[in-house]
Amino acid sequence: MDKKFIVFLTVFISVIFLDLLTKEIAVRVLSSTDRIPVISGFFDLTLVWNRGAAFGILGEAPEIIRKLVLIGASTIAAVVTVIYSYKKRYSLSYWEITFLALIAGGAVGNLYDRIFIGAVRDFLDFYIKDYHWPAFNIADSAISIGIFGFIVYELFFKKKS
Repeated sequence: MDKKFIVFLTVFISVIFLDLLTKEIAVRVLSSTDRIPVISGFFDLTLVWNRGAAFGILGEAPEIIRKLVLIGASTIAAVVTVIYSYKKRYSLSYWEITFLALIAGGAVGNLYDRIFIGAVRDFLDFYIKDYHWPAFNIADSAISIGIFGFIVYELFFKKKS
């Protein structure tokens, strides 16, 4: 196996492990309390069971539709990203490989929750006064960083041939 795909697998597996570990800790610690303030007025740990997609999208949709769409989309995202990364590994930079691994690892972390738990466990809550960013988790962070990083790299740093 070549170095680039080893980097991909290392980041991919690390994201899944850290995501599932932190979600499990959050459930155990936060189930008995409403929230734990970390930075007063800005950041708390609080357990939220998200049955929808990002920002609660599809949260009110019929369960069968919600599950089919969200499990299907996560599965496709993870599988396509892994296959694309493997097939294109020789032409992708280490940055691109890393960003794709973040996306795939995050997709699998949330996919696990959707399949085996029925809802995604979110616990990071940022806010200012009454304005809250929707709660999220490590998988969501990895996906967001991966997408943002990949786009920035493609637009500004990729060598044009």
